[in-house]
Amino acid sequence: MPKNIRIVSLLKGSALAFCLSLSVAAAAQAPALKAQLYRRIAGHSQPLRQVAFSPDAQLLATSSVDSTVKLWRVSDGKLVRTIKHPEGVTSIAFSPDGQWLVSGSYDATVKVWRVRDGTLARTLKGHAGTVWSVAFSPDGERIASSGEDKTIKIWRAGDAALLNTLRGHGLNVWSVAFSPDGSLVGSGSFDKTIKLWRTDTGVLVRTLTGSGEAVVRIDFSPDGQLLASAGDDKLIRLWRVSDGAPVRSLAGSDHVYSVAFSRDGQWLASGGRARGNLATLWQQIFGNRVLGGNGKTVRLWRVSDGALQQELSGHSDDVGSVALSSDGNWLATGGEDKIVNLWRLLK
Repeated sequence: MPKNIRIVSLLKGSALAFCLSLSVAAAAQAPALKAQLYRRIAGHSQPLRQVAFSPDAQLLATSSVDSTVKLWRVSDGKLVRTIKHPEGVTSIAFSPDGQWLVSGSYDATVKVWRVRDGTLARTLKGHAGTVWSVAFSPDGERIASSGEDKTIKIWRAGDAALLNTLRGHGLNVWSVAFSPDGSLVGSGSFDKTIKLWRTDTGVLVRTLTGSGEAVVRIDFSPDGQLLASAGDDKLIRLWRVSDGAPVRSLAGSDHVYSVAFSRDGQWLASGGRARGNLATLWQQIFGNRVLGGNGKTVRLWRVSDGALQQELSGHSDDVGSVALSSDGNWLATGGEDKIVNLWRLLK
């Protein structure tokens, strides 16, 4: 081998080794995150479907099969308000300014509530079946909802006008989320796919395939670079938003029904069940499953390398929802045991 080529090869090898050492060092020096059970909140009479922190991390909202949404004060766990629905409430989301709460229900409606007094501001009708997921856009101007009718609907928040109906999934759409810049809407479905749509036009940008089973929950990273998906194939998958390429899979022993990024994007929280399949998932979603599953599957993961940071025990049944507060101090988990666990995050 010519001398100059050999030198270049050695330099390339050294550079690669240096980069790898930096990568390993960075992973080793990443801060640790631990969660400590701070409070157990009881008040719902039926299984929970979703938990959500207000943008200022002062309130925690919970929705349940018992046809209510409850607002709790994070500081002391006191019940602030109960909002009653005609039927079970599957999903909830705060507006970016914290003044409004949107909910989806088994009654096929989307409702917008004023947080300060719990009054109903408007009802959005158009889905033909259960509304499984709702989300506010980052600017608070739009609401996305998805449901049993295989569609995603985009609404104008101010007057409840239906702006667009996105069709393309073959089965129930379990989860919907806006990208941080509001340009994309992501959807996860029982048909084992994730779709990314242009918010303004409704044009399908790409379809992410490779999930072995139903995609139950999705969440964008705060910088919009990654999308996390979770489902019944026992994996949390990280995808690159720009081209839909798979980045990493985080393997647990459970069926993962909820996943959420921390505000700084360094961590993921997940919740699920240790045993089950699509049939039991379907029964759970409809609220008629017999309790007793081996839940206790809340986990904290480091995003940079997929390392499992901690497994949290505190639930007696499946964990259907997890949420991380904007101030980085709290993790909330809720599920089939009707209990909300509030965890203090320690770094």
